[in-house]
Amino acid sequence: MLTITNNAGGGQPVSMASIRATAEVYHEFGIPFFIDACRYAENSYFIKLREEGYGTKTTLEIAQETFSYADGCTMSAKKDALVNIGGFLCLNDDALFQFARQELILREGFPTYGGLAGRDLEAIARGLWEGLDEDYLAYRLGQTAYLAGRLAEAGIPCVQPAGGHAVYADARAFLPHIPQPQFPGWALSVEMYVEGGVRAVELGSVAFATQEKDGRWRYPELELLRMAIPRRVYTQTHLDRVAETFGTLRERKDSIGGYRMTYQPPFLRHFTAEFEPL
Repeated sequence: MLTITNNAGGGQPVSMASIRATAEVYHEFGIPFFIDACRYAENSYFIKLREEGYGTKTTLEIAQETFSYADGCTMSAKKDALVNIGGFLCLNDDALFQFARQELILREGFPTYGGLAGRDLEAIARGLWEGLDEDYLAYRLGQTAYLAGRLAEAGIPCVQPAGGHAVYADARAFLPHIPQPQFPGWALSVEMYVEGGVRAVELGSVAFATQEKDGRWRYPELELLRMAIPRRVYTQTHLDRVAETFGTLRERKDSIGGYRMTYQPPFLRHFTAEFEPL
């Protein structure tokens, strides 16, 4: 599976050349190639802006080429389909489709609605088209670029260039006195909420640390705080508020402490883990 854009790596886009080459490798070895397509429209617009040979193509044409290389896709429609609930699974393999459809009946509902209301299905169908509108995409990418620029001006380390759906602050660089076993990204997320009511998510040691067979923990290179920007929600004033909150934290960042994890589930611990301050 290839995620476009790359949420775990700073929201960076994936080029068409990379999508094509990845598909070729998988298909050479008989491995099904799927796309996590929740931000397919943003990725298509980045390709249009940045990749040679695509500047005159529409985002629809770019999206169609993207999916032509895949055997299927998954989508959380709350992203680029612009809806508040729902998603879908697409498959080219008819036998696999029939199997998944039977599972759907057992777990979610009949194939024509899959556990969703008719209103939500209609909203997804419309949102998939609206999400490709280039004026909307230009505005959306402009919002993330604006916030990233404000943070850079304030000396806040973050992933550059900005991605499409979020700005990612470098928590390790911002809080170098907190070691990764004490979760600097988590500490920063707590302080952002307490200080300014800014709700962000850690993508670092809580989300991606792995435990070796000997019990030692391997920590990821990136320790990020993701500030996702909901579509069609925030104004420039909201983004200024985020930058101002960071500025306030910068003045007292040396006093920010780490955290100890008191509970973790066996899978996807960053969704429901519990912590206490050190």
